[in-house]
Amino acid sequence: MSRIGKKEIIIPDNIQVTLNNCQILVKGVKGELSYNISELIEIEATRSKIKLTKKNYTQKAQAIHGLSRSIINNMIIGVSKGFEKKLIIQGVGYRSQMEGKNLILNMGYSHPVKIKPPQDINIKIENNTSIFISGINKETVGQIAATIRSVRPPEPYKSKGIRYENEVVKRKVGKAGK
Repeated sequence: MSRIGKKEIIIPDNIQVTLNNCQILVKGVKGELSYNISELIEIEATRSKIKLTKKNYTQKAQAIHGLSRSIINNMIIGVSKGFEKKLIIQGVGYRSQMEGKNLILNMGYSHPVKIKPPQDINIKIENNTSIFISGINKETVGQIAATIRSVRPPEPYKSKGIRYENEVVKRKVGKAGK
């Protein structure tokens, strides 16, 4: 039995959860999210709690049980508090700027890299080297942050590139000179 799937999801007072057949809709202060639930999972919802159970005990049902619980919990956190990631740019001449809603990165290539975020994602920039990504969907926020980081990942010799705020880049020693 999934340890994550067994846990109940507590619904805050300002969140509204609606169940329609195999779809769950979560409305909150920041917006609304929906998720299609697998036929292998059964949901029992009350006013303040959600409990997920498996209909049968197959390997697929085991995997989807914990996954569904995590996704629904992240939806509830997202519409109440939201999610945020911070990226830091290190390197001489590396900088970022906003052009409308698009993010433009100058990362030492012959051309600037343009990234168009989805509708529900907000990107802010502080002093050209800090990028804040926020939104209500944890998966989308993480995917956009990973896309921006993949433009110039941090390299181990000088730690130049784009990295997450708490990411530790393991440094390597360069070759010894004569």
